[in-house]
Amino acid sequence: MERPAQSRGGELPVRIPIKGAFLEGSLSVPEGAFGIVLFVHGSGSSRFSPRNRFVALSLQKAGLATLLFDLLTPTEEQIDAETRHLRFDIGLLEGRLLASTDWIDGEPGLASLRLGYFGASTGAAAALVAAARRPDRVGAVVSRGGRPDLAGPALPLVQAPTQLLVGSEDREVIDLNRRAARKMRAVHSLEIIPGATHLFEEPGALEEVAHRATAWFTRWLGQGGRDEKHV
Repeated sequence: MERPAQSRGGELPVRIPIKGAFLEGSLSVPEGAFGIVLFVHGSGSSRFSPRNRFVALSLQKAGLATLLFDLLTPTEEQIDAETRHLRFDIGLLEGRLLASTDWIDGEPGLASLRLGYFGASTGAAAALVAAARRPDRVGAVVSRGGRPDLAGPALPLVQAPTQLLVGSEDREVIDLNRRAARKMRAVHSLEIIPGATHLFEEPGALEEVAHRATAWFTRWLGQGGRDEKHV
């Protein structure tokens, strides 16, 4: 892992290898971290997503490490800006998430941490598909305004406890989340944030997302969650 001599705000810039290229990321590891959450951003976004960074800060304060990373290379981002195709390629996004998970598992300081995924929009589908493929590694998933329905046949295979957060005014996405939830066999919770639209821009909406997501990850990635899941 590339470590600069100093990093602003406790963030370390990292480069995650994929076939023939690298994905740029920002890693934060608070002292005494008990878990790590990988952020899978939504359509047309990046590791600089202000909404994801807001939630990441809440997780860090609770003792969770976070990794925000770009799902696409710079060249792919240019292509996607014109075609808007790659952002909906769930297979590609899932592969990038699994590559990032493998990278974490290869880092001595991170490999022992319990792991969770936080997905937004199409990134939520990629998170669920990846969680289905790594049931022994992924301990929890949170979806913010996500499209879990795009995970398709992977939904009943997910074993990680999953929280689906949707704004009350995001009616079409609520319906899509309800359909997806009916196909899930894992512990899951569909939670509606009152007064919020798709981007949770209303006063207090994103704070509520951060609060609920932090509680979910703390519950399921902490020792209590490990014990609860295997009762």
